[in-house]
Amino acid sequence: MLKYSLLLLGAALLLVGCNLKRTPEALPILGNSEIVNGDTIYHQVRDFSFINQDSQEVNNATFEGKAYVVDFFFISCPTICPMVNKQMLRVYDRFKDDDRLLLLAHSIDTKHDTIPRLKQFAQNLGVSNDKWIFVTGVKDSIYSIANDYFSIAIEDPEAPGGFDHSGRLILVDKNRHVRSFCDGTDPESVDRFMKDIEVLLKEM
Repeated sequence: MLKYSLLLLGAALLLVGCNLKRTPEALPILGNSEIVNGDTIYHQVRDFSFINQDSQEVNNATFEGKAYVVDFFFISCPTICPMVNKQMLRVYDRFKDDDRLLLLAHSIDTKHDTIPRLKQFAQNLGVSNDKWIFVTGVKDSIYSIANDYFSIAIEDPEAPGGFDHSGRLILVDKNRHVRSFCDGTDPESVDRFMKDIEVLLKEM
């Protein structure tokens, strides 16, 4: 299963690579695009509906007019999640006073990461629930939307903790287009990513 997920991630990287031309003043729109009636149609994150740590519905309207940073994790993760959460906290601290940007973390362990556990997890981090949103929901919906973000989230009994997932942080613009990503376990990669966030926010 791990080999399968790595193949999926490799395919996603190839897909993303189609649009990686960029300048310091603008970020690319990542993913495949097509021409329809003379207009360029870019890859877009689908409609979604999840439940956050305050038992409130979170959907596309929650992020209307805002950019957001996405990741996939689970609380009992014994490997990369603590490193990724530490880097997400850096992003949170840097942009916590900028209301143009939100953070969205999807739990991939929908059985054990209940709403009260997600709420406690957020409280332990000391973050604002309005800024950094932790969500759970239907397992298949969370796993499938990971594909929209060019990420991976699957159950795998052979993986540590029982789940195989990417440590990526993904940047999405107000039009649901993926604009950048980084390795959430690598501080230097996250440094570059935060510069990309600043570039995107200048567009807004």
